[in-house]
Amino acid sequence: MLNSSHCSGGKGDILKPVIKLQNLTGQEKLECLKLRQTRRQTRRQERTAKLIQMSEEDEIQMRQTAIERSNNFNNTVWMMRHPSSKNDTLLKIMNNQIVMAKVYASIARSRDMTALHDSLTKCIKESQHVMLGARSDAELQAGAREYAKAMGKALSVAKYHLYDCAVVTRKLKAVVQSAEETLTAQMKKNFFLMQYGVQATPNPLHCLALQLTNDYFLLNDSSKTLRNKEKLEDPSLYHYAIFSDNVVATSVAVNSTVTNAKNPEKHVFHIVTDMLNFAAMKMWFISHPPLPATVHVENYDDLKWLNSSYCPVLRQLESANLREYYFAANRPSTISMGNDNLNYKNPKYLSMLNHLRFYMPELYPKLDKILFLDDDVVVQQDLSPLWSIKMFGMVNGAVETCTLKSKRLSSYLNFTHPLISKNFSPRSCAWAFGMNLFDLKEWKQKNITAIYHYWQEQNKDRKLWQLGTMPAGLTAFYNQTYLLHRSWQLLALGYNPGVKHSEINKAAVLHYNGNYKPWLDLAITQFKPYWSKYVTHNSPYFHNCNLHL
Repeated sequence: MLNSSHCSGGKGDILKPVIKLQNLTGQEKLECLKLRQTRRQTRRQERTAKLIQMSEEDEIQMRQTAIERSNNFNNTVWMMRHPSSKNDTLLKIMNNQIVMAKVYASIARSRDMTALHDSLTKCIKESQHVMLGARSDAELQAGAREYAKAMGKALSVAKYHLYDCAVVTRKLKAVVQSAEETLTAQMKKNFFLMQYGVQATPNPLHCLALQLTNDYFLLNDSSKTLRNKEKLEDPSLYHYAIFSDNVVATSVAVNSTVTNAKNPEKHVFHIVTDMLNFAAMKMWFISHPPLPATVHVENYDDLKWLNSSYCPVLRQLESANLREYYFAANRPSTISMGNDNLNYKNPKYLSMLNHLRFYMPELYPKLDKILFLDDDVVVQQDLSPLWSIKMFGMVNGAVETCTLKSKRLSSYLNFTHPLISKNFSPRSCAWAFGMNLFDLKEWKQKNITAIYHYWQEQNKDRKLWQLGTMPAGLTAFYNQTYLLHRSWQLLALGYNPGVKHSEINKAAVLHYNGNYKPWLDLAITQFKPYWSKYVTHNSPYFHNCNLHL
């Protein structure tokens, strides 16, 4: 038969023999647990009786003892119990203190404990003041640690007088719910403003385009004539294709390529833009030629073969259904509508410039190979060795993105659709647009453009994918992509501030894919110099338009 001495677990029973529960039978365990529960209940009743009989002097003494004990008590809510190498330890502690202080201040107010409420409120304001704008311990104002200690003492007193598990839990749940609602609203607002910031043209860039356009139409025809026309169709040279309506971005892509080329006179750039920006783009390269390289600027509206009868994208853009889908004419954009509708309004998804990459053989029928560059890249090395790479019958040479999070086909295509699940593997690696070497002979032989047209037609109801040219490229070049070494192109400089500078220095091409383009105020500061070093800062147009990049 077990007795209380065998099942002891109280502070006064340290020297008594203790039987471990795992050594007992089921019935003995139950008896032992009941005995322990009885002892705890007895001790609780004794403490309650003592508190009832306690004199006023004894109560004051007990409170004073509790306060003194709290001054030396290490608790992670207000003290750094464990040293940490992280640079935001104190900041996190103070944030947690403020949360708990607000909870206890609310309870104190509900119980008319004015002095305690005022003390906590004062500590909250002091902590918030020294934390203002800080993102690490180093950015905290002087005296932050002392304020944290003072808050710790106030919390200790509050806990002694006010702690009620159910009440505190309820208050914390309310805090969490309120924080989640605030965070959701703020994220929607940030996304809304981000989309407009990305789509809007900064005033200096708008001024630049206007001045260039005006000067272009003042030129005589002889100044507009391209020299070295024979180079445009010479397959022995290094040819690049850039499709863009951004003059500054295109100039940086060209300048950086020419600057780092070993034989710049052998490099030819084919730039295609839209009717609105043709004059500005043309004028820029007339007034700032990247000699000795060759630059040819075209207007895609002059490509008569590129029409809705031939091109599915143009045909789809003419449909009322797609216009409603993208422009949401009867559904005005608001923050409350969420992120998706704003995504559809981004002009890049509607621009034919984005889809010209699927018509390379039609654009350049005399060439064997061409290197496609996005306008948000900067080149750091000579790219001519790319033309010597054997692609073993593949059409598209690209850097894979499986090393990045969630960059497989399942991230882009709708594998619940039978047409997708039947023809593609969700685990197949995706690859990057931005710097792509196209073998135009293989392209023609395998009729890649027809494959692209087929999948665009199948996706006319947007059931296979929703946005962009990346899914279209993954379907058109499926099993036709040769994977280049990852050092040829480094991605994510337009959205990931964590990209290492050691990786940047090794990469041949830096791609600022993402919203934080280097020509915008949104740019990631530490990555901007790699791009801005190739900007033509001494251009009189920059001075006239007060353009600083």
